[in-house]
Amino acid sequence: MRALPVSLEDLRAHAEAALAGAPEGTELDEATSALIGLAVRVSASCLDVEETGRYVGRALDAGATASQIHEAMVLVSGLGVHSLMEGSRCLADALRQRGDPTVTAPLDEARAALHARFVGDDVYWERMERAVPGFLDALLRFSPEAFEAFFNYCALPWKSRALRALTKELISIAVDSSPTHRYLPGFRLHLGNAIALGAGRKAILQALDIAAAAPPHRGVG
Repeated sequence: MRALPVSLEDLRAHAEAALAGAPEGTELDEATSALIGLAVRVSASCLDVEETGRYVGRALDAGATASQIHEAMVLVSGLGVHSLMEGSRCLADALRQRGDPTVTAPLDEARAALHARFVGDDVYWERMERAVPGFLDALLRFSPEAFEAFFNYCALPWKSRALRALTKELISIAVDSSPTHRYLPGFRLHLGNAIALGAGRKAILQALDIAAAAPPHRGVG
């Protein structure tokens, strides 16, 4: 597996291509704009505490509730799963090159049951497999406990109802396209989901602009 560099321009070009023929739609309202700005700044790849506090105030002033603000934080706290995604795939590739049967043998009964329980034929996880091929299989093979924990934690903010699904997708797009992250597999997945949920060009491109303006990671004292 060879990782290629991804620039902000690459992400923008991918979005423009995906949005070809999409309706213009409406601009983001102030509350959603503030939540996206907050999410980018509180994410692990930026973690600007001072700016996070400022955007919390901005979101509250715009009418966002505490539950909505915290749900956005729970959502982006799962950003570290990208380390798990890429690390698991790298390990699987290394073992495959060495002819290790760990990654090629049929799943045992317990792992097969976990796969059926959490993945099954859900179209969302089919899209995940296309975005990050091999991740779920590798995670299940290496650590059934981590596999189950992944679904229980990362699915949590998608099961709650404080924020609309589209708002969560726009937040995810922004975080995955922030200058210090630029994670194209996740960006593609959430961009497709947002378009399917009816997001127009204006909202998606505005989310990209908010992400591009995020400050660099300065550390936390």
